[in-house]
Amino acid sequence: MKSDRPNEPPLPEPLGYLLTWRTHGSWLPGDQRGWVRKAGGDQAPDEQRHRAAARAMNAEEVRLNSQQRIIAEQAIRDHCQFRNWQLFAVNCRSNHVHAVVSADLHPKEVLRQLKAWATRRLNEADSPQDAWWAEKGSIRYLNSEAALEGGIVYVRDAQDRK
Repeated sequence: MKSDRPNEPPLPEPLGYLLTWRTHGSWLPGDQRGWVRKAGGDQAPDEQRHRAAARAMNAEEVRLNSQQRIIAEQAIRDHCQFRNWQLFAVNCRSNHVHAVVSADLHPKEVLRQLKAWATRRLNEADSPQDAWWAEKGSIRYLNSEAALEGGIVYVRDAQDRK
């Protein structure tokens, strides 16, 4: 494995990825819960920035109902099976999705494909929307059995404890 960290040993190949993405408009820059800037990491709440982001939205905030959550989860399961990716866990909530996946592609591409197929299925079953999901998502590399198991438990069990 080629290291992108000069003078450091390469990390092991990940056993999987914890992918998380939000529904459109559900967590805007400046949010009171804090937010993440692409190149700046975690950011403090900023009411002015939040209002500006809300004004700039081109569609309403998306909250998935129970049927839409089922459709999105099934699309993710189906796509993982079609691609022969191992899906360890998936949990679609009203305002975000978590999936733990092992795949032979870069995780950004896995995330892109899962969002695209969930979008396709939601548009087929419901009123088509331009944006079901936020533009980006979170990718966490799960490099050990303990990290993989922790990701699976978090996705399967911890969501209802929040």
